Amino acid sequence: MAYKFSRWILLVLSKLLFRIEFRGREFIPAKGGFILVSNHLSYLDPIAVGTACPRKVSFMAKNTLFEYPFLSGWLKAVGAIPVKRGAPDLLAIKTAMHNASSGKGLALFPEGTRRTQENAFINPQAGAGFLADKLNVPVIPAFVSGTEYALPRGAKFLRPVKIRVKFGKEIHIERGKPYREISEAIMADIKNLADENN
Repeated sequence: MAYKFSRWILLVLSKLLFRIEFRGREFIPAKGGFILVSNHLSYLDPIAVGTACPRKVSFMAKNTLFEYPFLSGWLKAVGAIPVKRGAPDLLAIKTAMHNASSGKGLALFPEGTRRTQENAFINPQAGAGFLADKLNVPVIPAFVSGTEYALPRGAKFLRPVKIRVKFGKEIHIERGKPYREISEAIMADIKNLADENN
């Protein structure tokens, strides 16, 4: 209930403030677990991806965000997964795997952090490759644009810039390869969506 209500409110605000536009929603599986992988530009990305996706997805959020009482309560209510930075967080990984294997959606940002240069991609972390390899569920790429201008690094105020979210076809995962190679293949598909967007 909290997720649906939050998504509705954020969707209305995103339409009003950013004229958010969605494409490729038909590629999101109608049922069953799946992994949604996206580029990372801004703190607005989870909101953009979450409102664009027609199904509920759980995001992995850095555990320091859970230190703020109100924000922590909301994050827990919408199903966000706290993850410790700097070292593998086994509890977060197990929770993410449980969600996807039990038929839920899991959203990941393979780059791990927001990029600092315009039109650049950060080398992906191995975690996304690990989850894609271990979970036998569809992996769907997403490309977000505009959030880097609507709320760039260091900005304190939102800017009314158009945001676009584009989903692509399911990524073919070659299981058994090194996890970082799988993550790099995933990022290649996201880059392809970016090229198609230009």
